[in-house]
Amino acid sequence: MVKKLQKTSAAKKSPVQLPGAVKDSAQQIWLAGLAAFTKAQNEGGKVFETLAKEGLSIQRKTQAAAEEKITEATSKMANMATGITSKATGQWDKLENIFEERVAKALNKLGVPSSKDVDALIARIDELNKNVQQLSAKAAVSAKASAPKPVAAKPVRKSVPKAVKSAAKPAAKRAATRKSATADKTDAAEA
Repeated sequence: MVKKLQKTSAAKKSPVQLPGAVKDSAQQIWLAGLAAFTKAQNEGGKVFETLAKEGLSIQRKTQAAAEEKITEATSKMANMATGITSKATGQWDKLENIFEERVAKALNKLGVPSSKDVDALIARIDELNKNVQQLSAKAAVSAKASAPKPVAAKPVRKSVPKAVKSAAKPAAKRAATRKSATADKTDAAEA
């Protein structure tokens, strides 16, 4: 090409050779373009396939990078959500404890026993029941051991004190007298 330029520069010097040099130069450009076009057609399929493979490789790399970023962002969001959830749960627990304490104080002021008090009473009752059962068993054993042998039973005579007997006689006489007086009156009224 350099040689041709030198020839063209030499042709510039002569006005007759200038149109021929331009024509030769245009012809060479046309032939170079035609050769490039033919070469592109022949190797174009190969170049296209190579570009497609490179594009696929780039796409896979891009997808892998995007997936990595998405996974990283997802894990960050999950960690943040876990942190927020644990903080919220902690706050709810605190509120629940405060509420329970206030209710317990109010019930205590009203004289209502708490569940701890009831549980303590139940445990105490169970303990007392065990003690009563043990004492009952011991009493039954000692009663059997110290029980006297049965003796022939004598009939019990009912004795009434003399003072009662003497007080009962005048009352009985008075009642008999009243009955006879009432009977006399009814007989007289009938007659």
